[in-house]
Amino acid sequence: MNKKQFILNADDFGMSHDFNRAVLDGYNYGFLTSASICANGSAFDSAINEILPECQNLGLGVHLNIIEGKSLTHAECLTDNNSNFNKGYLWFILNSGKKEVLNTIEKEFRAQIEKVQSVAKVDHIDSHVHVHAIPQIFRLTARLAKEYGIPYIRTQHEEFYVVPNSKKNYKPAFYVNIIKVILLNLFTARNKKTVKEFGLKTNDNLIGVGYTGMMESQTLEYGLKAIEDADCIAECLIHPCKYANEKLDSHYAEFQLSLDKILKDTIFRLGFEITNCKNL
Repeated sequence: MNKKQFILNADDFGMSHDFNRAVLDGYNYGFLTSASICANGSAFDSAINEILPECQNLGLGVHLNIIEGKSLTHAECLTDNNSNFNKGYLWFILNSGKKEVLNTIEKEFRAQIEKVQSVAKVDHIDSHVHVHAIPQIFRLTARLAKEYGIPYIRTQHEEFYVVPNSKKNYKPAFYVNIIKVILLNLFTARNKKTVKEFGLKTNDNLIGVGYTGMMESQTLEYGLKAIEDADCIAECLIHPCKYANEKLDSHYAEFQLSLDKILKDTIFRLGFEITNCKNL
């Protein structure tokens, strides 16, 4: 029997108390079903001790982060003198084939996975700024997921779509995001073979790259309408943040998306069941 399944996932869980509060409210008052936690986030302990106990059925993933914040392992070739990560996405593309770099990444990834698994059960794995999508790093991530018993790994195939009559389509950021979609789709074509090789599971579609920084209810709706598969797992990634006084911020808009009851009804009308990796 064909089944269309949908996961709304909050990336950057544990990065700040405002991100954590957005996860709590999105889960309790909206249709947020899943979150990915940064082991090196400044509010990691709060996320584990204060938020997760109030979200018993929330899917939880490791949000591998070698782009921002401090290294857990003082990864020298990836950080400055204060152990702050200081390499960008292009650097990782150009250097991901080097043994020294991969060994350093593996050590950091292991530390982050083990930190999360020591305090919570994990059902999926992904990364900050999609750094794990780079094929050599993806293979490493898949191997570690298999070793640590994490069944789901995120892939990044996104259907091309536009929101009709939207000002977002004319923003320079939209055209930059389209380049990201093309690159990640190319990576995913290769990475899905790796998923099969390691016997892991993955989403079929991702929503949230083409309109990164511009996600809202209408954006998600048209992203789902672009998916024609009758049997699929579609994941939407958002970065919801519950600011007190910055309601126009894009992260606040993504928080509001997670609470939109009309959008939730629309998702059902499009034939999707709302779930998470924990319950698949």
